Amino acid sequence: MIELSIETTGAPEGLTELLGRVSRACTDAEGVPEMISFGRLLDDEQIRVINRDFRGIDRATDVLSFPSIQYRMGQTAHDALRKLRHERDPESGLMSLGDFAISLPTAMRQAEEYGHSLARELCYLCAHAQFHLMGYDHETEQDKRVMRQMEERALDGIGISRERVDAAKEE
Repeated sequence: MIELSIETTGAPEGLTELLGRVSRACTDAEGVPEMISFGRLLDDEQIRVINRDFRGIDRATDVLSFPSIQYRMGQTAHDALRKLRHERDPESGLMSLGDFAISLPTAMRQAEEYGHSLARELCYLCAHAQFHLMGYDHETEQDKRVMRQMEERALDGIGISRERVDAAKEE
């Protein structure tokens, strides 16, 4: 489940519901119960400030993730359920994975660069954020390969491929 705050213009219609489906597909792929994450859809300046303040990198980026727990090396949400049970959202009662932010203008540029729809790019960035929130990373080639496999498994599982994203939006 995602609670999404859209803080910029130009977001596709139905985005909150679509990203909610992506979030659920990610927790399903990880083999954990439904959890909640809190997302913000921002412009480049807003995400640049967050990137500068939290990571010391003074430039816009596509996506940032802030997990609710610190995972041990090699551990993911499936291995850390005991710890995650202490991170409950009081409104939904669900375990909280953490927070994420996506830059809409950067997503628009990347969608054009990669030759797919904006919806597909936003779904991919959401999945990328969700897996970071569940302890995945891409510091090594092996970690990157595993994370990409999980992202694609989740997106493929709900029919969100480069070709099928518009059909998935309509479901």
